[in-house]
Amino acid sequence: MAIFTGAGVAIVTPMCQDGSVNFDKLEELIEFQIANHTDSIIITGTTGEASTLTEEEHVECIRFAVDKVAKRLPVIAGTGSNCTKTAIYLTKEAEKAGADGALVVTPYYNKATQNGLIQHFSMIAQNTELPIVLYSVQSRTGVNILPQTIYTLNKEYKNIVAVKEASGNIAQVADIMQLTQGDVDIYSGNDDMILPILSLGGKGVISVVSNVCPQETHDIVARFMAGDIEGSRELQLKLLPLIHALFCEVNPIPVKTALNLMGMEAGPLRLPMTPMEEANKARLIQAMKDIGLKTI
Repeated sequence: MAIFTGAGVAIVTPMCQDGSVNFDKLEELIEFQIANHTDSIIITGTTGEASTLTEEEHVECIRFAVDKVAKRLPVIAGTGSNCTKTAIYLTKEAEKAGADGALVVTPYYNKATQNGLIQHFSMIAQNTELPIVLYSVQSRTGVNILPQTIYTLNKEYKNIVAVKEASGNIAQVADIMQLTQGDVDIYSGNDDMILPILSLGGKGVISVVSNVCPQETHDIVARFMAGDIEGSRELQLKLLPLIHALFCEVNPIPVKTALNLMGMEAGPLRLPMTPMEEANKARLIQAMKDIGLKTI
C-alpha cells in the first residue's frame, strides 16, 4: 500500500528575520496545506533547506510537523545526507518522532557508484522500519539512481517502497516501472512531469508548486485517478508557466519569494541562498497573477 497517493507538498521551512526556524509560521503553512487538500506533508527536504539546518533543527522540524499534523495525513521526513551514519541517525529520529516515511536523497558531493548507493541505502533500510522513498535528483547531487539499482534495493528490503523520480528522464521512469512491475511506487519529483509520470503508473508528486497552489496540484492527480485525463492535462498545462517561474532560480529561492508575495511570511533564506533577482521576481509575479494568485 502506497504511503500516499496524490500531491505531497515539499514544504518550505519558514525563517525568522534572525535566521532561526519560525515554528509559528510553519504551523500556519501546515494548516494551509491541509485545508487545501494536500495529500502528504514532506518536511525537511530540499525545499525545506535541509542542507543548512543543524541536526538539532532538522529533528525538531520533523517532530513539530508530526505533532501538528496529528495523523490527519502522512508526514514524510527528509532524512538523507551524504554521510551514511548521519542519514541513519536522522531516519531513526524520524521513526521515533512518528513520521510515516523517510525521503532519502542520494549522497551529494562525495556521490557514489551504483554499488555505493546500494550499500548506503541498505544500511539505512536495515536500521529502520519506516517505509523509505529513494530520492533520485542528479541535477542536485551529481548521481543518478539507475533503474536496476532501484530494482535490486526493492527486492532486498521490504521497506524500500518508492522513489521520488526527479531525473527528468521519462524513459528512465518507464524502465523503473517495467523492471519493478509496479512494486515500487513512483512519485514525480518534477512539477512539470506530473501527468506523464501518472500515465506510466505513478502514484503522484512530491511538489514544490503545491506550496502556493495546493488545491490545483492535488486536483491534477485526483482528476487523473478519477479518469478525467483531459481535466488533469488542462491543469498541468495551466500551471506550467508558474512552475517554470518557480525554477528560474535554484529552489527554494522562488517558492519562498512567492509565499512572501502572498503574505504568508515564509521569511528569508539561509546562505548560500540569496534573495531573488529583480528580473526573475517580476517574471514570478506575472506568472502568479496569470493564474489568479494575489500578491501584496
